Amino acid sequence: MDTQPIRKWYTLAAADVTEALHSDAAQGLTQQEAERRLAKHGANQLAENKRKPLYAVFLDQFKDFMVLILFIATLISYFLGEYLDAITIIAIIIINGILGFIQEAKAERSLQALKELASPMARVIREGQISMIPASRLVPGDLVVLEAGDRVPADMRLLTANRLEIEESALTGESVPVAKNVKKLDTAQASTVPLGDQKNLAFMGTMVTGGTGSGIVVATGMDTEIGKIAHMMNAAEEVETPLQARLEQMGKILVVVALLLTIVVIVAGVWHGHELFTMFLAGVSLAVAAIPEGLPAIVTVALALGVQRMIRRNAIVRKLPSVETLGCASVICSDKTGTLTQNKMTVTHVWHSDSTYEVTGSGYVPEGAFHYQGKMVSPTRDGALTQIIRIADRCNNARLICEEQGTRNLLGMGKTTRHWQIVGDPTEGALKVLAAKATGHAGERGNPKQQSVRVEELPFDSDRKMMSVVEKGADGVHSLLTKGAAEAVLARSTHILWGGQLQPLTASLRHRVLEQTELMAGQALRVLGFAYKTLQGYRPGQPIGTLENNLVFVGLVGMIDPPREEVRSAINLCHQAGIKTVMITGDHKVTAEAIARQIGMMRGYGEVLEGRELDGMSDEALAEHAERVTVYARVSPEHKLRIVRALQSKGHVVAMTGDGVNDAPAIKTSDIGIAMGITGTDVTKEAADLVLRDDNFATIVAAVEEGRNIYDNIRKFIRYLLASNVGEILVMFFAMLLGLPLPLVPIQILWVNLVTDGLPAMALGVDQAEADTMYQRPRNKAENIFGRGLGWKIISRGFLIGAMTLLAFWLTLRENPNDLVHAQTVAFVTLVMAQLIHVFDCRSQYSVFHRNVFENKYLVWAVISSLVLVIGVVYIDALQPIFKTTDLSLRDWALILVTSGVPTFVAGIGGVLASGRSQAGREKRSAMRTVRPD
Repeated sequence: MDTQPIRKWYTLAAADVTEALHSDAAQGLTQQEAERRLAKHGANQLAENKRKPLYAVFLDQFKDFMVLILFIATLISYFLGEYLDAITIIAIIIINGILGFIQEAKAERSLQALKELASPMARVIREGQISMIPASRLVPGDLVVLEAGDRVPADMRLLTANRLEIEESALTGESVPVAKNVKKLDTAQASTVPLGDQKNLAFMGTMVTGGTGSGIVVATGMDTEIGKIAHMMNAAEEVETPLQARLEQMGKILVVVALLLTIVVIVAGVWHGHELFTMFLAGVSLAVAAIPEGLPAIVTVALALGVQRMIRRNAIVRKLPSVETLGCASVICSDKTGTLTQNKMTVTHVWHSDSTYEVTGSGYVPEGAFHYQGKMVSPTRDGALTQIIRIADRCNNARLICEEQGTRNLLGMGKTTRHWQIVGDPTEGALKVLAAKATGHAGERGNPKQQSVRVEELPFDSDRKMMSVVEKGADGVHSLLTKGAAEAVLARSTHILWGGQLQPLTASLRHRVLEQTELMAGQALRVLGFAYKTLQGYRPGQPIGTLENNLVFVGLVGMIDPPREEVRSAINLCHQAGIKTVMITGDHKVTAEAIARQIGMMRGYGEVLEGRELDGMSDEALAEHAERVTVYARVSPEHKLRIVRALQSKGHVVAMTGDGVNDAPAIKTSDIGIAMGITGTDVTKEAADLVLRDDNFATIVAAVEEGRNIYDNIRKFIRYLLASNVGEILVMFFAMLLGLPLPLVPIQILWVNLVTDGLPAMALGVDQAEADTMYQRPRNKAENIFGRGLGWKIISRGFLIGAMTLLAFWLTLRENPNDLVHAQTVAFVTLVMAQLIHVFDCRSQYSVFHRNVFENKYLVWAVISSLVLVIGVVYIDALQPIFKTTDLSLRDWALILVTSGVPTFVAGIGGVLASGRSQAGREKRSAMRTVRPD
């Protein structure tokens, strides 16, 4: 047994809980035991609402009112003796249903894959090693580590709690964070203890807002407290995107218009002597073909496929509406560290007492030397330098580890390669490497004879901008070691270690430290200050404010985080796309500005604003400045919210990045919230629309480009489908008004709909972006889907398709008035060919001549497939009686190709002329953007 039938874990001491769960408070479970328990208890996830079975999804394809009418009409046709027609029409309806079913099933699979990719992770200790695993793989008995910003992955009995606070509103409704501890509760009160008072437990789904801790998993999945109210978690329904809602509304309008036109066609046909039943069947077939009932499914598939392309580019979309919004983004606000830079910090300079030491080496390899005035020196001979290194090593939660990989050459000779990496924060990792270079002890092979023991940690937070640890030395004396932002540490210091002597921190010395900070920051170095103090009468749990004061300032450490290589080109692409880029960082003003200039973010214009200046501004003044500010330095996460609102007040669509707990409000308020996938907390990811798997600014730009392309592709197949449908309606409408015979029989109308609306429209949904996609201005968020001339293109192309089809029909019928089947066959093939040629025109907003016809291979094969289906019903003898077709001559094909090509080529010539004017406008706007900000 790995668990006991105990539910009141809060009544047991931590050791008893560990024993009951057959786990280890230091080593955790073995991997083998964890797998066994996973098989027994199942995945750590809440039960989802029952999904609609596949057969129900299939039957839903036939619930459309018009399809039901067509079913009835074909049954009547069957009983009237038109067996072949009835069976064929039913077969076409079923094939259409199968295609719709495939589209919906593919969309559902795509969306489910997104949910799995966005699932939370947990920090677990197994076999003594800490690692990140999907929270769904946690089992009872697992040892889990918690930090500020994490979402608690399962119900846990806490084993350690260092100023740990958890917000439990998801369970208790109380938004004030609960301070946690590890003490067991009095058994006598156990039966009446509500969830909010179970201070030694952490519950699944709640959020860690401060401190650190660890605990042992006591319940997973539906056995957790939140599992008991899982119906609340599953009550949320899938929300349509704004685009889908607009298209649904548009669909209703199209249904009404199509029905009215169909009624007119039926009435006109009967008026001109056609049989009522024939016209009724033709009218219903026309309505079914004209109404784009597959449009919502195609939009969903296009969104899902586009989102999966984003995943391949390391951007995980959590909320589908953000795909539409991405194309409207006019400002991208980005963190610096890890997003614009590589997040591989390396200490290069250490300063104290007006002495600067240069440190060699790069990355996380613990090899390097200390140089002073060009000569290599031993860091252990300098007391202040030794103290800085001690603080760097001890006031630190990162671990430097080494992995060895063995390889053999062709002769069988072995070679071992060592790979050093950091587990933890990169800044702290750089300090660990600095300490390893100074002491010669690296990673988990470090010096086992530590003379002091950590007794308390004061975790870093964005308000204090520092972290401290309390240590107890071998002599029993407690000391505080502190590191953090140089100004913050300096502000809490009263003394300084200067020239080996403890001196009061005078205004003059304070100025020299700040001057050096500015100098190092100007070299694009991230600067940290280091301090310490001896604690008299220390008591665990003292307020942070009483501990972190009257410090002794020791010196500064400068480290470099080089910009990512691809960022400069990404920022240049944003500039071309009319998107303003803004850096928001907690780093020093000079450092931030230096990096911004390196990556091309500041192009001779743009202001730099510090947090303290922002505090002195009203919201109105900030809104005026926001248009000109390129870098916000020394800002707190709270400032981000004001920045977002200021930009939005000026009409901007803002994308905002973040990783910390306090970034969540700004991310939620922004139009596109972006969370860091590597360094981001679960709180931030929950609030975000987009999660970056690689924390890379270039990925944001790639997502914007992909978002623009997805929206453009949706416009492409809307243009194609509606123009084609307009053409089908008009050819029948004009024929009836002119008193001509039916140019198409019902089964031909349905076959046109089947071969042209399905595969080609889907292929447009995965079309490549146009070359100038990122040269266009951001789209207006309120833009109508038919904006930028799309409505006119649909009507004009549809009119030409209908007119040319009717012309081909009339010319053929005039030549041989007694062969109606021949004329109908020409009209049928002309209509199909006109649509299949038109689909290539839809790939470009300008004309068919602006894109390589063979670039989209899916579209080429879709068109070929459609042509084969049409040619088959024309030339296969067995199918001719069913589809009312006959063989066509070369002369017929010449007429078909000319008339079907006219709509696209006439429009293409106009597009070439229009694009020339557009190109000149783009060049003018690009030239203007090189002079002033957008």
